[in-house]
Amino acid sequence: MTAHAAHGPRHHLKHVTVHLLTPLLMCLGMGLAYLGAFHQPEPHGMKVAVVGSTARAQVLAQTIKDKAGDELDVTTVADRDAAVAQLKDRDLAGAYVPSATHPEALVAKAGSDTTATAATAVFRAVADRQGVPLKVTDLTELAKGDPTGQGIFFLLVALSIGSYGSVAAIGAAGAGLKLWMRAAVGLVTSFVVSVIGMALAGPVFHIVDHDYTAVWGMAWLYSAGVITIGIGLHTFLKRWTTLTMMVLFVMLNFTTSGGVFRPELQNGFFGSLHSFWNGAGFVEGARSLLYFDGGAGLGGRVLSLVLWLLGGAVLLAVAARAETRWAARRHLAAPATA
Repeated sequence: MTAHAAHGPRHHLKHVTVHLLTPLLMCLGMGLAYLGAFHQPEPHGMKVAVVGSTARAQVLAQTIKDKAGDELDVTTVADRDAAVAQLKDRDLAGAYVPSATHPEALVAKAGSDTTATAATAVFRAVADRQGVPLKVTDLTELAKGDPTGQGIFFLLVALSIGSYGSVAAIGAAGAGLKLWMRAAVGLVTSFVVSVIGMALAGPVFHIVDHDYTAVWGMAWLYSAGVITIGIGLHTFLKRWTTLTMMVLFVMLNFTTSGGVFRPELQNGFFGSLHSFWNGAGFVEGARSLLYFDGGAGLGGRVLSLVLWLLGGAVLLAVAARAETRWAARRHLAAPATA
């Protein structure tokens, strides 16, 4: 009986079906992640404020709260300067300065264009009920190549694809290398990925127009974290590594980064991941550095990127021990097999 006859159509169909599992699971995962995160953006406890300490300001804040319910968290601040300070600290999505003839909405589009738009819509409804025009003041100045403030998110996409794509290449072509050599190749690759990303975001498209070195440092931390985690996972997951990387660094990463919608416009699951996921660490860290004078939680975001890289280093150490143990077993088994 020939090998072809032994492996008939049924065998080949089974083989194809097994290999189709990965793209089909990717399709399911991407649909669940993106549609789940983005299909119905609406405020959930979005923090806004009414400027003023008078009884009238407090009544207005309570009226807005009563109409919005759980969608808004409405407070009052003493004056316009206090509102500006909280917006620059990214503690507020927007603030409303009441006036009988010229009310003003204060927003910070660089923190999130979609959040600023949602806050403006709330305040515009208030001004419309008064029958007066609303002045909208953006407290931030975006880079000339990034008028919507979403360019940092697309830089994240480029860094992510370069990073998890490199994991697949290192895993396939570097299978014969020791783990420490694969890790070294990964760290060099992360340097190259971050340089390419910054070259495109800076001189080419002008999404980043200052603090190049600091943003590059965060880009490298992000890329190195993704690659080290991927190399460590490959030891255990083999052909399922790509799917796992897509779950971690595409499906759960892009949707929770705040690049499209921040947590106040998402459901609780994706909003909660935003507080510590590495994509959010890069996007929000870069925003804080570029548009909020290095404040607004920059230190915590950089720390999250460092912790993800350290997690990758721990995973590499575990993988190295496992590979050493497996190699010793094969060596002991070789004489018996012979």
